[in-house]
Amino acid sequence: MKPSKDGTTEESPRETEIRYMNDLLQELRVILPGVQVTFAFLLTVAFMDRFAEATALQRSVYFAALLSTALATAFFIAPTIQHRILWRQGERATRLKIGNGLLIAGTVLLAIGMSCVIFLVADVVYGRIGAIVATTTMVGVFVGLWYLFPLYRRMRN
Repeated sequence: MKPSKDGTTEESPRETEIRYMNDLLQELRVILPGVQVTFAFLLTVAFMDRFAEATALQRSVYFAALLSTALATAFFIAPTIQHRILWRQGERATRLKIGNGLLIAGTVLLAIGMSCVIFLVADVVYGRIGAIVATTTMVGVFVGLWYLFPLYRRMRN
């Protein structure tokens, strides 16, 4: 960083890219444990005795949850792997753009997976109506907090 005329410091484009990459990797470190716990839970469900009693709809929702969570995991881990493979190749700006897109797409997949899990648990505990209410509520929370609120703030700025 070099000092500017007004006494503040200015980042070079390289320093800005480095900071952005560090931000991206830190965000991934926050997200991954939750995804891993959800995926681990889903891996065990199919092997429980009561899974044989699941309806066709519950099995389909379970499989959608499993696949979307696995895909979210792949999307979230990809920027880190790309960072390692493309290290010092002059690809940071491209990796940042790709990583940002992968992170956003991964959150969509994660929201789908978590919504499916909410549906499954609520369907077993409270029945179909409870599952629909709980899932709709959680989808609204995910969409509102993860996408609409930041998009609203972005448009205001």
